[in-house]
Amino acid sequence: MKLFFFLSILGSLGYGAFWTLEKRPDLKVNLMEMLPSSELTTLEIRYTPRQIMESHREELLKSGRHKYLETETKFYPYLLLEVKYSVSPKKTEESLILWDLSDGEMVLNTKGWEKTHGFGDCIAARTTRKEFTILRILAKKGGACEREDILRALHMENETLNALIEGLKRKQLLVASGNRYRLHLQNPNLKVTPITEMHERLVTKTGKNTTKVSKRFSLSQVERLAKAAFGDEFAIRHTTDVYLPVHSIVVQNPDGSLHTSLWNALNGKRILYSHSGD
Repeated sequence: MKLFFFLSILGSLGYGAFWTLEKRPDLKVNLMEMLPSSELTTLEIRYTPRQIMESHREELLKSGRHKYLETETKFYPYLLLEVKYSVSPKKTEESLILWDLSDGEMVLNTKGWEKTHGFGDCIAARTTRKEFTILRILAKKGGACEREDILRALHMENETLNALIEGLKRKQLLVASGNRYRLHLQNPNLKVTPITEMHERLVTKTGKNTTKVSKRFSLSQVERLAKAAFGDEFAIRHTTDVYLPVHSIVVQNPDGSLHTSLWNALNGKRILYSHSGD
């Protein structure tokens, strides 16, 4: 009797867990990330911590009293998207996009690691498709324009535009000065096509002790923003989780305090993440 009761409880818990994961895919993703994994797809490491520490020694070690501590390599989450989009009424093109799931920005090319600037803010603010049409116009105008420019481009009623403008102001994406609007971003970069110029190859890494940084953004969030940015004809055909190896270099200062910097293991350049993850 006790065994039957125990099995009944176990079955109920199992069904409850299954139902929860099916209804909440975000929890399912988080659970999968917590499970140990021996294999992941990454961009190839081109620069070791030692090479970076030597080539940037003067920058990192300000004096003989500064010293290096143990380094760590973490793997930051990206999404590789195989997409198709319309470039004209008669032509469709296909491309690859590499999207950073830590800062929400799209990589424009893997050689210089140039990125968009502003997509992450738009994802976090849950920008709608109509709101993004205004942001796109501002981006095309160099980041700022007059109210009349938007009305002419969108053929929109004043009341509708007012509602969208107020929404963008509340989301801290737009600043208004009279009838002139500008993007609330420093050096915005939203005027792009859905293409990442891929110059690097992907490799498979095996190792149980690999440290993966948690994702700040999800596939559904990226997909929602991408469709708002690139139009109704934009479609994602396939996605692959990809990781960028990032070296964490720690320097101990003379007073005992620590300074940590992050370095792209692909190109050896320093990177700045406002949300670096754990």
